[in-house]
Amino acid sequence: MCSGKTTNTHGYCGKHADQARDWKKSPNRKQDRGGRPWRRKRQRILRRDKCLCQPCLKRGFFTPAVEVDHIVNIASGGTDSDDNLQAICGPCHKAKTQSEARRGRGDDA
Repeated sequence: MCSGKTTNTHGYCGKHADQARDWKKSPNRKQDRGGRPWRRKRQRILRRDKCLCQPCLKRGFFTPAVEVDHIVNIASGGTDSDDNLQAICGPCHKAKTQSEARRGRGDDA
């Protein structure tokens, strides 16, 4: 870790500023929905939901949640408010995303 000081908005010192540009342009970088504020919100939602997948819980299963999902997705008018977020396991998230994509294409109602 570099101990260099900076006032740059990207947070890198002058010696490492080129890394900031490279990181932002990386095609493999996963969208993090806003950095630290989103990570804090994500942790808050996981704690609130006791790290249990909410769709599974509604069906009587206790499955560890590893992601946070928008109940109503952003494309359909959902928001990032806590009441529109839920802890969810990978398989449920994948199934929900695929279902939303099919509805978006008009493949099913």
